[in-house]
Amino acid sequence: MSHYFETPTGPTAKSTIKARFWDTDWTFTTAGGVFSARGLDLGTAVLLRENTPGATARTLLDLGCGFGVLAVALATACPEASVTAVDVNDLALALTRENAAAHGVGARVLAERPEEVDPERRYDEIWSNPPIRIGKAALHELLLTWLPRLATGGVARLVVGKNLGADSLQAWLIAQGWDCVRTASAKGFRVFEVRRPGGA
Repeated sequence: MSHYFETPTGPTAKSTIKARFWDTDWTFTTAGGVFSARGLDLGTAVLLRENTPGATARTLLDLGCGFGVLAVALATACPEASVTAVDVNDLALALTRENAAAHGVGARVLAERPEEVDPERRYDEIWSNPPIRIGKAALHELLLTWLPRLATGGVARLVVGKNLGADSLQAWLIAQGWDCVRTASAKGFRVFEVRRPGGA
């Protein structure tokens, strides 16, 4: 299992990366020991290229936030929304808080470990480049934990590598009773929209 699923021990050297999406140039602080520490990963870049948050979204979730790219972007794009950023890596959460503060959205980004999140909280949108490499059983458990936290009419936006089982994951989600539609395919990745049956 990749080391970024656990909080690194000992000192870590921070660095700065730059990214461009939504016609905006962004700067983020990152560090070794978190996912894609050297730059914006291709899957997240595809997800951001193909989607923007809904204008009426007020509660959003960045599931597996890493150093906070999605959380910061969503909070910036939705100035009236609150964003929950979830990760099991405490360094990732600390970097998310740092990046949110640097972009002026620190008051609206809540970075928490999964067990710290209020289980009653519901989300208009869930955004995720889910951690496929944790294994199929753990991934399924993760999705079955968080997808039911969609609010009525909510949508989850997921990006998954084709060679990492995107199509089989889509079939599994449908078999679990979710509406799962592929909305884009680019650079070896599938982008899915997941909703409750009938859009409920």
